Amino acid sequence: MKNVLIIGASGGIAQIVTDLLLNDKTINLTLFARKTYRLKSNLTSKCTVIEGDAMDKEALKTAMRGQDIVYVNLAGNLERMTKNIVGVMQETGVTKIIAISSIGIYNTPLKSVLVPYRKLADVIEASGLDYTILRPEWFSNENEVDYETTLKGTPEKGSVISRKSLASLITEIIKTPEQFKQLNLGVNKPNS
Repeated sequence: MKNVLIIGASGGIAQIVTDLLLNDKTINLTLFARKTYRLKSNLTSKCTVIEGDAMDKEALKTAMRGQDIVYVNLAGNLERMTKNIVGVMQETGVTKIIAISSIGIYNTPLKSVLVPYRKLADVIEASGLDYTILRPEWFSNENEVDYETTLKGTPEKGSVISRKSLASLITEIIKTPEQFKQLNLGVNKPNS
């Protein structure tokens, strides 16, 4: 049995990931969100649901104990939240983190809107944890799964990716984390 914690579980992509993982009998899900009322009401019987803030170390420790994988899906002060999450993971012995950053964080000059996403990636890469960082293109609500990835250091390409595509990739990483060790991946819909 694999224990998976989703931090920022009320986010759009995180909710699709939750739906994709709910029927997998090999995964125990813990959903961590500031506003749990935004989660579907049927989840409390299928998952552990914890209301808390990513800046609250004690709430994170409670949620983190016994987890195998942490998937981070946040907005806001990403550097502070990421440092907090990484610190609690190190304290509790949880080693695998999956985090969403953004396309364009390695461009020069770096656009100011992307600075928090770059800081998130930098903190995680320096953490010593087993990480997978995803740098998606902008999102659409298309009902499709069609994506490709590029390694850090190679040109990002493609176009807008569907939330469902990104959620499918995250689900694949959760199910087979050993295939995605220490990777920082651009994610996009292939150009036709």
